[in-house]
Amino acid sequence: MIKFIWNLLALLGLAIAAILIAGFVKYPSEMKSLMEYDNQALSTYAAIGKRLLETGDGAEATVWKIPVQDGLSAQDVEDTMKFVANEHNFKNVGELPLYKEIEAMSGEPSRFIKIFMFCNAMTAARMMDYNDAYSAYLPCRITLVEDSSGKLWLYTLNMDLMIHGGKELPPELKEEALQVRKIILDIINRGAEGDF
Repeated sequence: MIKFIWNLLALLGLAIAAILIAGFVKYPSEMKSLMEYDNQALSTYAAIGKRLLETGDGAEATVWKIPVQDGLSAQDVEDTMKFVANEHNFKNVGELPLYKEIEAMSGEPSRFIKIFMFCNAMTAARMMDYNDAYSAYLPCRITLVEDSSGKLWLYTLNMDLMIHGGKELPPELKEEALQVRKIILDIINRGAEGDF
């Protein structure tokens, strides 16, 4: 059995090598460009692809989703997230209580949906100095959502695609982006637990 697995892995390796060689022959400039990609690009795309296959939904595949601990209210989560953001010197630059707008327009009660926007302006400026397309990721948004069963969830964009999905970012900028990633995950993880 081990010999069979060994042979299967050898065939897989051979197939990958053949694909890479064919790619370099047919698309030399594109393949050369791939060599400049972040060393985590392949694993980032693989994780997103795996999530897409599991859910069949592109939005689900590109977000981080955290369940809020039972017993916590929306206000508990909001207060904790603001506290954690402040602890990291991240500014709360806006809030959109979408549920209120839905109620005002429909005349009907709505489940809780509120979008929070957090930002470190200097990091945002440096990201845009590198590429204006990063403005679409700004500010960092976190949504507190009540699902159809009344369970609260926190959602935010998976930042790995922005950080690792293409050519390697300049070292200082990458370090800043990784720090923002760490802070956003701290905000949602501690927010979901009510951990001041």
